[in-house]
Amino acid sequence: MTRELTGKHVLIITLAAFGVIIGVNLTLAVLALRTFPGLEVANSYVASQSFDRDRAAQDQLAWQVTPDYDGEVLTLMIRDAQGYPAPVASMEVTVGRPTHIRDDQTPQFTYENGLFRAPLTLAPGLWNLHVAATARDGTAFRQRIDNFRGNRVEE
Repeated sequence: MTRELTGKHVLIITLAAFGVIIGVNLTLAVLALRTFPGLEVANSYVASQSFDRDRAAQDQLAWQVTPDYDGEVLTLMIRDAQGYPAPVASMEVTVGRPTHIRDDQTPQFTYENGLFRAPLTLAPGLWNLHVAATARDGTAFRQRIDNFRGNRVEE
């Protein structure tokens, strides 16, 4: 015995389908907002006023940052345009997940033989490195290294 498909049944099926879609979208939106780390700058207009000047100064430094992680120590090699160790006066690095700030760490680096080293414990997965350094002449250098792997894969 088959039942007849009426307008009432179609309405219930349609409302149920849209209810599921809306419920899933709301759930994903709430989860995304809970884990959003926040703003990069407090006032984007103020930051934009010196952006081009700061970028040009940083580009003149021509520094290259190369990270390495052996499972216990994070090593940063910062080189100038000629490949020599860059003249870094001060540096602060924040290591954190791309999706939230809960696991952020600020390791304390020591300088030895042209390399910056800091003991660090990272769980497997993707990490972002936010490097903020100052050259000896006072020029600010900032670089974000995205999708750095916390777990080292031996080849």
